[in-house]
Amino acid sequence: MENSTQESNLRSEICVTYDSPYPIYAMAVTNAAASPHLRRIAVGSFIEEFNNRVDILSFDHDALSLKPTPSLSFDHPYPPTKLMFHPTPSASTSTSTSAVNLLASSGDCLRLWELRDTSIEPISVFNNSKTSEFCAPLTSFDWNEVEPRRIGTSSIDTTCTIWDIEKGVVETQLIAHDKEVYDIAWGEAGVFASVSADGSVRIFDLRDKEHSTIIYESPQPDTPLLRLAWNKQDLRYMATILMDSNKIVILDIRSPTMPVAELERHQASVNAIAWAPQSYRHICSAGDDGQALLWELPTVAGPNGIDPISMYTAGAEINQLQWSAAQSDWISIAFANKLQLLKV
Repeated sequence: MENSTQESNLRSEICVTYDSPYPIYAMAVTNAAASPHLRRIAVGSFIEEFNNRVDILSFDHDALSLKPTPSLSFDHPYPPTKLMFHPTPSASTSTSTSAVNLLASSGDCLRLWELRDTSIEPISVFNNSKTSEFCAPLTSFDWNEVEPRRIGTSSIDTTCTIWDIEKGVVETQLIAHDKEVYDIAWGEAGVFASVSADGSVRIFDLRDKEHSTIIYESPQPDTPLLRLAWNKQDLRYMATILMDSNKIVILDIRSPTMPVAELERHQASVNAIAWAPQSYRHICSAGDDGQALLWELPTVAGPNGIDPISMYTAGAEINQLQWSAAQSDWISIAFANKLQLLKV
């Protein structure tokens, strides 16, 4: 990622911008190309009312353009807290729908949508509440790459729920933490981790649902952990961020409680983190200082900490960050009403 600022003359070959009619938060990049040079990106509005929107954009690698597809935009109840396309588009589902066209969203419930050529259709609504049509709001979810029939959700009701989306049933529900669960990430087919307002990172194995392993706790008691990213290139490592903190904490699950690195070069709170999809040593972070920082983790950290290898400055607080394996040379960020793709 080259050094650049929004105020200076951004060269179009390294930065592509989409201006939305409303503030955006959730976003996802499809894992399959609609055509050799086109890729779809979903962006969700963040409007503090019931009626929200999800727009589907087409990113043209050749023309370096981001354009909405109006026929594929759809209404979404409440702002989506996360969006994800099917992680393994070569797979198929029991509904005979091409998996490449499936999009999941979380908010009031977990929802599954099918993108068709000129329309988008709701496929399923997954609600685990036995007593009401309403369920506890979902803070996040993750779609299992190894077992794509599994989606794990995290909720403010302290639980994590593992859905079998092909059968439409709950595989298991765990009281994962003492307080709200803010994020969830799969490591293997039956292993996931979560972070919570109780300040802990916990790992769960579906083969032993009665126990979990705490691998990190906030230094200050009850400081919430907001986001979790598991390194898919090296599953020994994960990263988390603390509420109102400029720090990214790098963890090695082989040595619980003690971080292997703490990245502290942001000037304000960190909001989002993403590991490089093609390298186990690189991670990107973004925060309220309007900066996206690219880091390379050294074999041994020096006494003065770790500096980022590259920096990009946006025009406002960056709320969201995605680094998709489908287009590993582009990092997506969202701030205010803009989506930007940054060339790595």
